[in-house]
Amino acid sequence: MDLTPDQSAIAAERNDCPKCEAPVGSPCHTRGGKTATNYHTARFILVPALREELDVPVPEDRGPGRPWKPGPPAPAASVAKPIRIGYARCSTAQQELQSRLDALEPLCKRILSEKISTRVKTRPKLQAALKLAYDIKEAAPDQEVILTVHELKRLARNAAELVTLSNQLQTAGVQFELLTGPLTGIYDPNGMGAMFFAVRAVAAQLDRNYIREKTLERQVAAATKGNHGGRPKVIDDDMLLFARALKDKGVPVPEIAQ
Repeated sequence: MDLTPDQSAIAAERNDCPKCEAPVGSPCHTRGGKTATNYHTARFILVPALREELDVPVPEDRGPGRPWKPGPPAPAASVAKPIRIGYARCSTAQQELQSRLDALEPLCKRILSEKISTRVKTRPKLQAALKLAYDIKEAAPDQEVILTVHELKRLARNAAELVTLSNQLQTAGVQFELLTGPLTGIYDPNGMGAMFFAVRAVAAQLDRNYIREKTLERQVAAATKGNHGGRPKVIDDDMLLFARALKDKGVPVPEIAQ
């Protein structure tokens, strides 16, 4: 983001200076009590658009080199409401999605939903929800953006994918919200939210592994009782023996099939 010198100064003055303690709305000052010629680095690195700048000069109208005086009180900034982007998903056409949408609608500015299995690597609506959240955050860095889902298991296929998603949210500064489950609430990726994602990812993976092991155990137990699952056989052993005998006699396969 390119800013003019005046815009850079105004952006820096939105924050108190951690070094010289100049209040909001005022330029930086020296130990001798004069207005500094440049804003202190500790101050302008608080502004994302200025972090790559080597220095930010104080404009002439702030009086560099003159006796420093506090600027006028900064007007009270209106607190913008958080923007929530909702995402809802169910695995099959038979599963019910409306209850999740009903829970998201009172909170979210926009909701994206889809009926698709977590086994599918690419989920278009999830990617669209993430892109929308990232775009809003990039356009308005001070805006609070929250990705809201009904429950955690609707979000990722496995622990690795959940950790990757956590890193993406953390990099973009997007918060994450759960509406149901034991950890209901909003999680800031720059705080305890990162640990939350890691712990929940491991727990979700263990839960899926447990379900898979139990399913396999039931299949083995059923097989020992003669129930091998799957579709019933089309032909039995007697029919197969008769079909082979016909084939040995030269009967065409289509006629044998009939």
